[in-house]
Amino acid sequence: LTVLHLVTLCPGLNNIQYWRSKIHHYSAYKDSRIARILDGKDTDFKVISGQVFVDRDWTFFKYILDYMRTGQISLPAEISDYNGLAQEAQFYGVYPLALWVERNIHQSRVEVLKLRFSVQETHGFFRIFCSNNKTLEALATRISIFVEHPNLNGNLPHLPQNSSTPHPVPVQRPSHHDIVFQCGTDQLARDDFSPDDRKLLNSTNVLGLLVDTLLKDGFHLIDTKTVSQEKKIECYMFERSRNTQIVGQSVCRLLLRHT
Repeated sequence: LTVLHLVTLCPGLNNIQYWRSKIHHYSAYKDSRIARILDGKDTDFKVISGQVFVDRDWTFFKYILDYMRTGQISLPAEISDYNGLAQEAQFYGVYPLALWVERNIHQSRVEVLKLRFSVQETHGFFRIFCSNNKTLEALATRISIFVEHPNLNGNLPHLPQNSSTPHPVPVQRPSHHDIVFQCGTDQLARDDFSPDDRKLLNSTNVLGLLVDTLLKDGFHLIDTKTVSQEKKIECYMFERSRNTQIVGQSVCRLLLRHT
């Protein structure tokens, strides 16, 4: 066969699927079994009248072919049988793909995020836990905290006391899987934001913006519960099926006002 020949690949005899492919698509994987089949060098499978019938599960076959053509793979969220994909990649001799799948099998395909918060009239407290540290790191970079008129009794000695200019402070990281921050004012809470800078005092606005951001980043709300009615502590639990990182523009700029 020459590199310009078209071959019809038919994996799965009970539910036949056809893929017409040019041999040169697989030139980068000359040592793979598919390349040997197309070249007529595999003793178990022969090209007959331009067709090759392979008695294998065809479920993952198109993903394997896409990987051989492009060097990339994009799996839908509903795919969960990664062992099966790794076995098929091994069978067809596409070892780089099999190695990638095996490495990712041990990583959780479900990412869990918990948002615990207490929204009061004048201030709000937020704690976010996530099973994926990279997601949490990316989210932390999108939240800016500013302290106005700090009177913190030496807790932040590097900030000038009684200054009228808001000073940035980092979100707290009690552990690799948590971030903690708060916003509000010692006086009655008022909205203090514009569409441009998104500076927020009202903790209800912060909660809504956080939830909206998580939903847009692929998380789904799966549970809500009241942790403490007396302290008004609530907890929202989210999850998403892909290990993607949160990326994009800033979530919000928060102002913690002390008077």
